[in-house]
Amino acid sequence: MSSPLQYLVRDPKIPIQNPPLLLLLHGVGSNERDLFALADVLPESFLVISVRGPLTLGRDRFGWYEISFNNGIPKIDLSQQEKSHQLLLQFLAHLHEEFSFDETNVWIGGFSQGAVMSYSVGLEHPEEIKGILAMSGRLLEETKQKVNANRNSKDLVKQQKIYISHGTGDNVIPVTAARSAKEYLESTGLNPHYEEYTDGHTINQAMLNDLVDWLEKEL
Repeated sequence: MSSPLQYLVRDPKIPIQNPPLLLLLHGVGSNERDLFALADVLPESFLVISVRGPLTLGRDRFGWYEISFNNGIPKIDLSQQEKSHQLLLQFLAHLHEEFSFDETNVWIGGFSQGAVMSYSVGLEHPEEIKGILAMSGRLLEETKQKVNANRNSKDLVKQQKIYISHGTGDNVIPVTAARSAKEYLESTGLNPHYEEYTDGHTINQAMLNDLVDWLEKEL
């Protein structure tokens, strides 16, 4: 089976037969090389795979769905979001054929739009995803509705590990989106690890250091 999405791979840096898997999803207008630049500092046991979004927005610019604005309020193309969601599930099935990894230790994380997709795939499919990393993102109401409608899924979600980071100066996705996601997840019985920073819409060194420390403790 050919891969439904393009990607870059960092093999585990230490010998391990079935490593944990970490999928990285970039933000809108970026590409798979963006978060792959972080791969060298991520925990050495991970099989790290950085994925390119399926939507071409320009030269070397990709995304997971398009966004329009009405009176400053963002509205996403839900059909594109759902198509990308399904492609990521197909991609994970493809990885099962191509790589050896621990199927009970799969993590998904991203920045901005990639965080939105990580929440979507992770929370809606907790039987496949152990942990979610959401950096400068938001949790869609549609994702909450799907989790709330699936009682079995909601029980599994409670076992997931979730890391949330956001900048208080973010003028692309306001920090209130991260706080809202935290409140919702806590209402389901989860205890997400939550960090705020004074930066804007970015991943700074402090964020990266905290993320790596948390991953190493939770793996």
